[in-house]
Amino acid sequence: MATAVTVLYFASLREQIGREHDTAPVPATGVSVRALQAILAEQDATVGQVFAATPRLRVAINQALATFENTVKPGDEVAFFPPMTGGYAA
Repeated sequence: MATAVTVLYFASLREQIGREHDTAPVPATGVSVRALQAILAEQDATVGQVFAATPRLRVAINQALATFENTVKPGDEVAFFPPMTGGYAA
């Protein structure tokens, strides 16, 4: 049984943190994404600094956009990425 979540970092977050992914322990009842951020920051000061410097992060849980109030549970995949811009130009 899983007791952790897989955390993915994309775009500039990956470059600043220096790796593509982490794992973080979470209780069986789960934690909010915001609480997961705190766990990750406690595990690694660099992650904490990058999160603090990028206040407008986006998050996805199991490849679906989510909010920082959503709950993540053991076995989930959580992705953090900066806001994206762009679009189609005809």
